[in-house]
Amino acid sequence: MKKATFLVLFVINFIFANEIVWEKDIATAFAKAKENNQTVMIYVETDNCPWCRKMKHRTLVDDRIFNKLKNYVVVRTIKNSQEAQNYGLKVTYVPTMFFYSPKEELYKEIVGYYSVEDFTSWLVDIETAAKK
Repeated sequence: MKKATFLVLFVINFIFANEIVWEKDIATAFAKAKENNQTVMIYVETDNCPWCRKMKHRTLVDDRIFNKLKNYVVVRTIKNSQEAQNYGLKVTYVPTMFFYSPKEELYKEIVGYYSVEDFTSWLVDIETAAKK
């Protein structure tokens, strides 16, 4: 019975899990941000980065973070990609998150994996910077 209950809860959680809608590229993200006066979050990762996966699948999909990110335009790119180079994103470690104003002014660069509580604190700082 315990296994069946666990399985049902797991399936329900999987079906209703928060899923971030990523913009297709940085240019599209900035265009949408300008149109809607929103902050852009550029999430830089690599394909083989366990901390990137942990950040995406634990922190960013948590209800508290997910609901805050609804007010942002979010896009992801690969470290050392042509797109990252075109936008001058200098990344040494991943994951790295860049937060920009709709006018493409950098608010903050955050490097590394963060828990929900710590990342929430960063988002509060960014929201404060966006109001200035």
